[in-house]
Amino acid sequence: MADPATYRPAPGTIPDAPGVYRFRDPSGRVIYVGKAKSLRSRLNSYFGDLWHLHQRTQQMVTTAASVDWVTVGSEVEALQLEYSWIKEYDPRFNVKYRDDKSYPFLAVTLDEEYPRLQVMRGAKRKGVRYFGPYSHAWAIRETLDLLLRVFPARTCSSGVFKRAGQIGRPCLLGDIGKCSAPCVGRVSVEEHRDIVLDFCDFMAGRTDAMVKRLEREMMAASQELEFERAARLRDDLVALRRAMEKQTVVLGDGTDADVVAFAEDPLEAAVQVFHVRGGRVRGQRGWVVEKVEDLSTGDLVHHFCSQVYGGEHGESDVPREMLVPALPADADALADWLTQHRGSRVSLRVPQRGDKKALLETVARNAAEVLTRHKLRRSGDLTTRSKALEEIAEALGMSTAPLRIECYDVSQIQGTDVVASMVVFEDGLARKSEYRRFAVRGATDDLSALSEVLRRRFARYIEARAEIGELDAEETPGIDPTTGKPRKFAYPPQLVVVDGGQPQVAAAAAVLADLGIDDVALCGLAKRLEEVWLPGDDFPVILPRASEGLYLLQRLRDEAHRFAITFHRQRRSKRMITSGLDGVPGLGEVRRKALLRQFGSLKRLAAATPEEIAEVPGIGRRTAEAIVAALNAPAEPTP
Repeated sequence: MADPATYRPAPGTIPDAPGVYRFRDPSGRVIYVGKAKSLRSRLNSYFGDLWHLHQRTQQMVTTAASVDWVTVGSEVEALQLEYSWIKEYDPRFNVKYRDDKSYPFLAVTLDEEYPRLQVMRGAKRKGVRYFGPYSHAWAIRETLDLLLRVFPARTCSSGVFKRAGQIGRPCLLGDIGKCSAPCVGRVSVEEHRDIVLDFCDFMAGRTDAMVKRLEREMMAASQELEFERAARLRDDLVALRRAMEKQTVVLGDGTDADVVAFAEDPLEAAVQVFHVRGGRVRGQRGWVVEKVEDLSTGDLVHHFCSQVYGGEHGESDVPREMLVPALPADADALADWLTQHRGSRVSLRVPQRGDKKALLETVARNAAEVLTRHKLRRSGDLTTRSKALEEIAEALGMSTAPLRIECYDVSQIQGTDVVASMVVFEDGLARKSEYRRFAVRGATDDLSALSEVLRRRFARYIEARAEIGELDAEETPGIDPTTGKPRKFAYPPQLVVVDGGQPQVAAAAAVLADLGIDDVALCGLAKRLEEVWLPGDDFPVILPRASEGLYLLQRLRDEAHRFAITFHRQRRSKRMITSGLDGVPGLGEVRRKALLRQFGSLKRLAAATPEEIAEVPGIGRRTAEAIVAALNAPAEPTP
């Protein structure tokens, strides 16, 4: 591990100007590329106290052996150089937007004499127009099958096209009217290209003009008594409308935008983008990226825009509008850079209301589901779970992998409604039937609450162990002979995890020592840097950021937090609806819940008039007046 002080630039040598910098390892390989509006301010931030840096940034600066930089004239130039260097060096510590899968596109090869419609994957090619991406290749083929009767363009390969021209006979698609058969001269080069360009216009969103044109031609054919042609145009209209139904209108103003949203945890971020063209969702893409720095949502937006839209031939992919959840610090420069790539103005903004905000929330839900599936995919594999348990055992100095792990978390608001949760993982999987919730009454802070919960849980374990010691030889330990079900708290964990750092671990260790529990391992997982703390240690254990063991500990901590906060909200909601309403006659639990749904809080309910309250189903005028009187009664004087 290198000391950053050994390669820190001399004072005064770093310019106070925009630029791009590179960190290199001892062999000279570039491991990180970054840009800054002020190189001096940004680089100095890397050479402060190591313990104040994000854990991943710590790893980067201690891996590096040197740093250099290049100054540029503006932030826009810095963005371009940063993109070029990331593509050139592929630094290991930079966020990399690589597809979580290969998405297919509907491609039109406009660079060929007879353009072809086909499914394409991989890198984009100059002279080819792309539509999509689509979720599945079959979705493209289904769309093509509908549209080929209206736009009978070539779809065959070069070999098939050449062979058909040699033998003078078209393929089956030419015979059934789904190809205009340019291979045998049924249409000229110009006529076939016009068919292809009409297809591109339709896919680009100019659908209304196409439909109106076909309707006019159908009516004209009908008036001229060309009923066969009118019927064919009618069927073409049906096919167009069916294809349009598959592309739902989400924005009614014909917006061309990419809608980007993120779901993240301390180690990874899932990114989803919906491509909206002409108000319709034309495609969708997704990534799961590693977070190698302490990145805000705005930083993720910066990395996304600078890497996804910076391709050599990707200028046509830049939309007129970027809808994002947060603006990066260099939003103006980023918009100018995207404008240069597009050739016309690009706006970067956060939607505040209406359909665009609703669509952004939909994309965010998709990103959250992708991140959840990604993490569950790792945890669902038996080999991965075994590896995670072995890594935890090795990091904590345990002789065997922990089969049963219990994690505890406390939830409160300024000492009120203090609750705690216990979640159980067995063999790396959640055992929800073993979860427990605790209402804490004798504590006012997290440490005392955690101590009380652990004392209650392990006191029950000691009692259960004493009962097991009194069983007859034929009775099964841990099983209640009267019910045949496992005894509560009869099975001890091999590892206890607490949500927190050194203070929480010390409090938990004191309780276990006081109860004489010496066969249960203990650790804490701190949120800020994902550090693992052990009892009595002055420094934490740092697990690698890609460690399966760290993923499992994070899932435990997050599940305990979710379980605790859910219980806390339930208790607060119940207390809010019952306090002040207990003395109102005829007001049961169902009506109290209806009042809370209608008004949202007791404060709003107290400010309402009897007429407004009486509008709630089940609440009469007399009951409404009693509610107002109960909630607005003067407080009794304190003696």
